[in-house]
Amino acid sequence: MFCKICLATTVLSLSTAFAIGAPQADTKAPPAPAAKAPANIVKTAQDAGKFKTLVELLVIADLVDTLNGPGPFTVFAPTDEAFAKLPAETVAALKKDPKALAKILTYHVAAGNVGAADVMKLKEVKTVEGEMVKITIKDGKVMLNDSATVIAADVTTSNGVIHIIDTVILPPAKK
Repeated sequence: MFCKICLATTVLSLSTAFAIGAPQADTKAPPAPAAKAPANIVKTAQDAGKFKTLVELLVIADLVDTLNGPGPFTVFAPTDEAFAKLPAETVAALKKDPKALAKILTYHVAAGNVGAADVMKLKEVKTVEGEMVKITIKDGKVMLNDSATVIAADVTTSNGVIHIIDTVILPPAKK
C-alpha cells in the first residue's frame, strides 16, 4: 500500500509540475551555427594569399572602394604567378601610372555576376574598362583572349564572383 501512495504522489507531483510550466529538459538539438557569409571580392582575394600583387595594384589604382562596393562584379583575377610572367619593369612602370594600371585592372572586371556556366556560353564579355574579352573553350578549358586560362571558377563573394586566371590579360591597343 505504501508503494501505491508513493506512485500516486509522484504522478500527482509530475502532472502538477507540467501544468504550471515547470522547466523541462530540452530534448531538441542545439541549432547549427550559421554559415559564415562570404567576404567581398577584395577581402576574399586578400584572404586567399595568392593575389598579393593584385591587391597591391588595386590599392595603387584606387579601385579597392569600387570592388568593396555592392556590385555585383565578376573578376577574372590573375594570381601572383600570373603577374610574375610580366616583365618586372612593366609592373614597376604600371605602379607609377595609376591611370594605365586602372585601365588594365578594370579590363579584368565585368559588371554583374557571370558564373562559370554563363561564361561557357559566351563568345565574349564586356568589361568595366569598356572593351570586350574574347572567350573560347579549348580542350575543355575556358580561355580569355586565347592567352589566359581560367584555372578555378565560381569563387563566391558577397558582391560577385571571382574566376582565377593564370595570365594577365591586356586591353586591345587603341588605333
